[in-house]
Amino acid sequence: MRSLDELCIDTIRFLAADAIQKANSGHPGMPLGAAPAAYILWDRFLKHNPNNPQWPDRDRFVLSAGHASMLLYALLHLTGYDLSMEEVKNFRQWGSKTPGHPEYGHAPGVEVTTGPLGQGLSHAVGMAIAEAHLAAGFNRPGYTIVDHRTYVMASDGDIMEGVASETCSIAGHLRLGKLIVLYDDNRVSLAGSTGLTFTENVGMRFEAYGWHVQRVDDGNDLEAIESALKKAHTDTSRPSIIAVRSQIAYGAPHMQGSFKSHGSPLGDEELQATKENLDWPKETVFHIPEEARERFHQALSRGQEWESEWQETFARYEAAHPDLAAEFRRMQSGELPQGWEKDLPSFSPEEAGPATRKASETVLQALASKVPELIGGSADLNPSCFTWLKGCGDFQSPDLSVEDTQGAVGDEWGYGGRNLHFGVREHAMGTIANGMALHGGAIPFTGTFLTFSDYMRPPMRLAALMGIRAIYVFTHDSIALGEDGPTHQPVEHVMNLRAVPNLTVIRPADANEAVEAWRAALLNTSGPTALILTRQNLPVLDRSTYPSAESLHRGGYVMWDSNSGTPELILVGTGSEVHIALEAGKILGKEGMRVRIVSIPSWELFDDQPVEYRESVLPSQVKARVAVEAGIKLGWEHYVGLEGAVIGMDGFGASAPYKVLYEKFGITKESVVLIAKKVMGKG
Repeated sequence: MRSLDELCIDTIRFLAADAIQKANSGHPGMPLGAAPAAYILWDRFLKHNPNNPQWPDRDRFVLSAGHASMLLYALLHLTGYDLSMEEVKNFRQWGSKTPGHPEYGHAPGVEVTTGPLGQGLSHAVGMAIAEAHLAAGFNRPGYTIVDHRTYVMASDGDIMEGVASETCSIAGHLRLGKLIVLYDDNRVSLAGSTGLTFTENVGMRFEAYGWHVQRVDDGNDLEAIESALKKAHTDTSRPSIIAVRSQIAYGAPHMQGSFKSHGSPLGDEELQATKENLDWPKETVFHIPEEARERFHQALSRGQEWESEWQETFARYEAAHPDLAAEFRRMQSGELPQGWEKDLPSFSPEEAGPATRKASETVLQALASKVPELIGGSADLNPSCFTWLKGCGDFQSPDLSVEDTQGAVGDEWGYGGRNLHFGVREHAMGTIANGMALHGGAIPFTGTFLTFSDYMRPPMRLAALMGIRAIYVFTHDSIALGEDGPTHQPVEHVMNLRAVPNLTVIRPADANEAVEAWRAALLNTSGPTALILTRQNLPVLDRSTYPSAESLHRGGYVMWDSNSGTPELILVGTGSEVHIALEAGKILGKEGMRVRIVSIPSWELFDDQPVEYRESVLPSQVKARVAVEAGIKLGWEHYVGLEGAVIGMDGFGASAPYKVLYEKFGITKESVVLIAKKVMGKG
């Protein structure tokens, strides 16, 4: 006779399988095989409140194997989240809350957008870091207001992806004991058995990372799964991974254990046979037995009780520590503190102009004391990117030995530190930053050379897709980094980033624009921001002569006109090349031409302005336009049209001092003057 637990597990299995079959699209294999482990986790361990999916002290559950999305949707519906049966039946259909892979912001209870394998597990590491950091900052004796775990359900594909190696290495180093991974070790991927490509000893690999490793030999052994999770709870000094040997498409007579069940519906005939095999009513679809429904709905009362207990604790905490409680509420809301802009620096044109990476460093130090939720670091590049918060401590395990602290930003380390050391792991850095932003209570930033944005692009794309506030600092923004040569000189990278929807890319022209770029990044709550900064020093523009640097917030603006009235030529620049455009424009102006210089530090911000404003900056009747940027030319036709010209790069850079490179590649004021005259028919 089937037990109540088995009834609930089969309810999950067939709710998922029926939805996939109705859509005639999806991945039934993992929901059928991994349902027991998911059920034990959600029924026995997961601390959550379906009535309030945003309760701050809930456990986080990340389905890293996003292809098994119907497993998550089934659990959300059954445990009482606001995800109706109608939405389950509309799986993978237009406008539904149940897309083909879980998407953040669609269905309540979905903590992160997953699908690209390895990303969910890696984002979860960021969530665990955020939990540890907030616990260190806010918990007080007798008042534990931050105390939750991050659970992950991962597949073979997640474990194969390189980003998981990066992040799990960091998690082991940091000893994130509240991170627990259920690894669905079914030995099958989309194209065949993992024996084709993946025969490493995963357990030994994770032991080498410093993880607590366990194995459950039978994915249907509920007692073994529960026991392993209990052991993972007791080991708070290491992250845990539990390899559960499941069978993909469990119960399907012809598909069980076959890779063919990974990415295709079972088919009506096989689904009916599976129901018969597992003694499930064949005549009904989307069947939920009443006993199972009642069991799942216990999550509602449990969740309400958990949150009520937490609210009582928080009320006492608020009475004892009112300032901390107010700060906790503010940080959870995502609102910036009052007066956060008060001490932002201003740079004078009389002083030697710094590189915008150095100006950024100055901004970060000013923000450090005003915005306590600001936390981040670089991929082993602090001495070059200057993305550090001096005096704010290093985020490390409190057990870190003194001998291992060479290169630390401060004299103190622990989970309360705000400087993250990512090592040479750009991909992990991006995912961890995203996970912290998703967790709440943190505004993460990262730092690396622009050319290495290639390694970070997957999490940046996901951040843009999810609309979360993460700040990516990229320095050494062009061939002007010089002697390191073309491997380190970004050419196509700025345009590559501009191609990502909802990623705001800002390339400031001087130190004061760098200040405003940081201001814009912190104010951007609907998506990530990439700051593109120079290695070389730049003059500080005299803002008594030129418009205020605050004009950056409009994305583009008129920097200078040689004469009043409509110009006959427009020169457009960004970043360091604005100075070249200005020098060339003044030469042409002295020759009697009506020249306008336009700075467009952010295409995204400029294109978001009203048509009237954009027309006032770039009048459509002026066809003679020249853009100059030390990157690829592709894309600039967006602003200069077919009749204009672009001065930039046609290939890769070279190893030489940067001034030599600009001259050899023709990115000079002389080249701008020459090309401008040709565009106007005067060359």
